[in-house]
Amino acid sequence: MLILNNIVAIFRRELQSYFFSPLAYIFAALLWLLGGIFFLTLLIGPQGIITFVATQEQMGGELPPVDVASEFLRAFFGVLGVLVLFLLPLLSMGLYAEERKQGTLELLATSPITNWAVAVGKLLGVLTFFSVLLLPMIIWELIIFTGAEPAFPLGLLLLPHLGLLLLVAAILSLGMFISSLTESSLVAAVLTFGLVLLLWLLDLLGDRLPGVLGAGLKHLSLLRHYNYFLAGILDSSSVVLLLSYSVLGVVLTAQSIEALRWTRR
Repeated sequence: MLILNNIVAIFRRELQSYFFSPLAYIFAALLWLLGGIFFLTLLIGPQGIITFVATQEQMGGELPPVDVASEFLRAFFGVLGVLVLFLLPLLSMGLYAEERKQGTLELLATSPITNWAVAVGKLLGVLTFFSVLLLPMIIWELIIFTGAEPAFPLGLLLLPHLGLLLLVAAILSLGMFISSLTESSLVAAVLTFGLVLLLWLLDLLGDRLPGVLGAGLKHLSLLRHYNYFLAGILDSSSVVLLLSYSVLGVVLTAQSIEALRWTRR
């Protein structure tokens, strides 16, 4: 019960800090602006899915049936996956680096609160903040999909959201670990982006390598497992892998702070 209270206390402290941070508002503005532009472009832009179908119908061409809702959802969440790859390092870079810079990390490391409880609380805080930022996009989707005829299956609508949250949790957790290694937020952001980009592209790298090594690299790819969710496939191995990255980030962060605790003794 004490551990849970500690996690909740860290979670509330972390979450509140975002609502008083100018950087968090800049992050929100970038996400909403870019997300909104891609949303409209993919839906009704010159190359959008609705424009494409309408043009083909006007030309009288014989087209196979097109599931407009599924095609749009897959394209939009594909773009969101790339977008968070670039933006999330900005959100995770200060999780521990700022604590180091301000000298409060030593207080945290030598406090009675366990390192992993701090890491879990911080991760839940930043993940909750990001989830709040998704609410306007969910409203946009509801406006579009409530007009779909026939009704779009709720399960297929929820799967990309689940995949995105698991992907975001994995990136933030790994970014938190890198942030714990340095007092420079910029260095943390750059290293996190590099690591996540590598994990993202392992699928392409695995295609170029034969045998078990290639298959192993493809299995570790963030892109490969995220795409399963976009295709409407709930694969338990994808859920386990993305959750494993989140757990790995928490464990490595706790070990990093433990090492700092020992150096201060």
